[in-house]
Amino acid sequence: MVQHDGRYEEKLLKAPNGLAVLFLNILLMIVTVGGMVWGGFLVGGGSKGLVAWGVVLLVVCILYWCLPCWLIFAGVKVLKPNEALVLTLFGKYIGTLKGEGIFFVNPFCSAVNPAAESALAAAAEEVAEAASRGGKTTTTGKLGTSAQRGKRLSLKTMTLNNDKQKINDLLGNPIIIGIAVIWRIEDTAKAVFAVDNYREFLSIQCDAALRNTVRLYPYDVSESGDEKSLRGSAQEIAAVLAEEIQKRVDCAGLRIEEARITTLAYAPEIAAAMLQRQQASAVIDARKMIVEGAVGMVEMALGQLSEKEVCELDDERRAQMVSNLMVVLCANKEAQPIVNSGSIY
Repeated sequence: MVQHDGRYEEKLLKAPNGLAVLFLNILLMIVTVGGMVWGGFLVGGGSKGLVAWGVVLLVVCILYWCLPCWLIFAGVKVLKPNEALVLTLFGKYIGTLKGEGIFFVNPFCSAVNPAAESALAAAAEEVAEAASRGGKTTTTGKLGTSAQRGKRLSLKTMTLNNDKQKINDLLGNPIIIGIAVIWRIEDTAKAVFAVDNYREFLSIQCDAALRNTVRLYPYDVSESGDEKSLRGSAQEIAAVLAEEIQKRVDCAGLRIEEARITTLAYAPEIAAAMLQRQQASAVIDARKMIVEGAVGMVEMALGQLSEKEVCELDDERRAQMVSNLMVVLCANKEAQPIVNSGSIY
């Protein structure tokens, strides 16, 4: 058995070729039809010995048509690429059927997929609700699609895109964040038997992991800039988030390929204040750069005047020149020159 400590592990089921069984069953059905015709001919022939054989032939052929041939059809399963069937026999897990093609399994086996059952029930509820309103609806298409898929599990890589959430970051600021999780089923037995509905389980665990991860980081970098942030370290945070989700869904047999942050913004109630803060920070950084450049230019100007001996400046004139140059270089508007024809003393 594939059960250890109350947990199921996947067991691959080896099934014979269903195409050969299907052709054989069709051939036997044709033969039994001929047998019924021949049995009826023998019964109507009048000979006692032939009548007995005719009755036996009719009984055998009719019994085959009543039950065995339809059971064989029920045991034929068709799988497309990246599909699987989790099969149980009278409530006992016997294995998972994988691989594309036609297979033949025990006709009394039943496939299990709680996620498909919930999707079918949800579509049926939508149809009933629309019918009670008396309006036209297209949910019957959803119901037909869910019924067509049946109990098959999709092994393809899928994307989960949950609703956006409002979460407080490390500094307590409310932010709006949304993620997209790329995942696939790795262990079909765990996905079916370990949790009630692996899709809902994954969605809830993604929300919980997102809340726990976002609370550990600020939205933006601090003034020191030596820590990770949600906005500046999106790739690193996404990797941490994917690892956190993987730990939570291991018991369900799911594999998290990647997690990406799709939406990141301040909540509307603080968005305006944070925008003003960012604008003020940008103005301060620009002013700081202007002052640093102006100091370098003043230093260069004074150095070249002294080096080339253009004029000798005492401390008072040097201070006045520095003041004038700083005003000219740091001002928002163009400076208006004033010509001094006399002495400054």
